[in-house]
Amino acid sequence: MLDDIKDGTVDGVIAWHLDRLHRRPIELEEFAQVCDNAGAKVTTLHGDVDFGTGDGLLLARIMAAVAANESDAKSRRVRRKMDEVAQAGRPHGGTRAFGYEADKVTVRPAEAAIVKDMAERFLAGEPLISLTNWLNDQGIATTGKADSWRTSTLRGILYSARISGQREHRGEIIGEAVWPAIITPAQTARIRAILDDPARRTNRTARRYYLAGMLRCGKCGATLMAHPRQGVRRYHCKAGPDFTGCGGIYIDATRVEELISEAVLYRLDTPELAAAVAGKAAEDTQTAALVDAIAADEAQLEELAGLYAAKAITAKEWMAARNPIEARQKANKRTVARATNTTDLARHLGQGDHLRRTWSTLNLNRQRAITATVLDHAIIEPRGAGAGGGRGFDPSRVRPVWRL
Repeated sequence: MLDDIKDGTVDGVIAWHLDRLHRRPIELEEFAQVCDNAGAKVTTLHGDVDFGTGDGLLLARIMAAVAANESDAKSRRVRRKMDEVAQAGRPHGGTRAFGYEADKVTVRPAEAAIVKDMAERFLAGEPLISLTNWLNDQGIATTGKADSWRTSTLRGILYSARISGQREHRGEIIGEAVWPAIITPAQTARIRAILDDPARRTNRTARRYYLAGMLRCGKCGATLMAHPRQGVRRYHCKAGPDFTGCGGIYIDATRVEELISEAVLYRLDTPELAAAVAGKAAEDTQTAALVDAIAADEAQLEELAGLYAAKAITAKEWMAARNPIEARQKANKRTVARATNTTDLARHLGQGDHLRRTWSTLNLNRQRAITATVLDHAIIEPRGAGAGGGRGFDPSRVRPVWRL
């Protein structure tokens, strides 16, 4: 409309009321200037205002200020109501949350079981893309209009404090909610620590190579890369301007993956591993303490914000107090994220026989997540270095380096 007035396409504007044109004084000034420059007339059917006179423009400015204040007052009332609902732990409007009925309070058992499974598998190391593909492959329906799941949708569900029975408001957890929890608050804290980790890659795709990034060259120490040749899947220490390897090592992918899988399944049943994990009990206690410390820091940050809002402290004092708290909070979150794999390892102990029977039915990402709990990497030695020698696959070339 403004462009048409400037170009002379129209020579006047008719509005029902001035506040139907705009509710921001800055917009009124721009509109009045454009009309004045073009000589256009403005007519309102209610509260007639003549922009061509000083008194008319003054009246328009007063009416615009009143309209802006009315709009702000409505927004403040809505915010106060939302704050009140949040403080009481009650749900707000919007699409039905996955795992809960339309009333947003009653748990839907079938979906709740899926949410719990997704959370446990994510904490065990399975990537979001793998979990998303599983949801789509199983034909599980979303709660929105989308026909299929996206990683962003699943991320939002897992990151939400709702599924652990907590009320979230303006991006912060403010207390317990009136609906039941599906997972524990501690699990939510650990999930958030992982997803908030700056080092986390968000563009990771599902792997076709189960041991990608986990094999090292026995000659130069570089990471072997997936490199098929003539239809055969292989891991290769690649050399060249874009790679850091020596080019002297390669190994059949299928055979080495079978060997490592069997070694991992065997190790999960060994008493040595069970004893090592038992020795981590103290670390689990420390992790729980760190989760509490993170929550305490969050409460302290909210208290600081309240003091600043009440003008009890200056902006400089607020920043000086806030920065070390946020730094401590980030460090604790990183520590919780690092402890996650060890914490969830216990769920696989003694399950070697069961996993061996179902291993082939698991997708690559889930196999990798289980493997990564015990295997740091494996070194692939040059041909002839192993006891077997020769041109065939030599298992003695593979030297696992265990985490525990």
